[in-house]
Amino acid sequence: MAPEPAPSPGGKPSAGGFQTTDTSRVEAFSDGVFAVAITILALDMHTPVHRPGVLLPALLHQWPVYLGYLISFAYIGVIWLNHHQAFTRIRTIDRGLHAANLALLFTTAALPFPTGVLADALQEHLDSADVRTAGALYALIAAAMCASWLWIYRHLAHHPDILETSAEAHYVPHGQLRASAGIITYLLGGGLGWAITPGIALAAFLLLPVFYFLTSEGISHPRRHDVTR
Repeated sequence: MAPEPAPSPGGKPSAGGFQTTDTSRVEAFSDGVFAVAITILALDMHTPVHRPGVLLPALLHQWPVYLGYLISFAYIGVIWLNHHQAFTRIRTIDRGLHAANLALLFTTAALPFPTGVLADALQEHLDSADVRTAGALYALIAAAMCASWLWIYRHLAHHPDILETSAEAHYVPHGQLRASAGIITYLLGGGLGWAITPGIALAAFLLLPVFYFLTSEGISHPRRHDVTR
């Protein structure tokens, strides 16, 4: 009898196809992308051009840069936290999960671009056409990031064998719900910001990272207390 193919490190035996692997390299690579994306955000903050004696007003004038950094740093930071929480529940990675994770990193690495566009537009006029366009651009990139999360969770739902046996039953369904809520809220916020006022979009951009932080381990339900007599 021919010998069985040797199993890949941390994965399943392969007959020449795509081998499942453990999560260590993917987590390390992903952490590097998150770190670079956050670093790029900080590069948009620089000393403003100013005349002698008017540094303070010049610094205050570029408040949109600080706001953009705050929003996107919080968003990427929460993405990193959620990514860490997800991969503590994942045992091995197959081709589909690799693709979904790359989509997440693709959209994360793109986030500094709409952040800079939005910050530049806000320095001109709060309710200008450029701010509306920049807000819509940011919303589209952020919604695409949520869509990549939905891809990850849907893949996990269809391939539960790559999950740790200790993964909670509610984690993946809640993840799909959270990702879907993000897609809808970002697109709705960006659309209303375009049609009505950019303040709606900015509020959505500020609130959604908070939502994702508070629900990083799933959406909690109120506990039911048994009443004994």
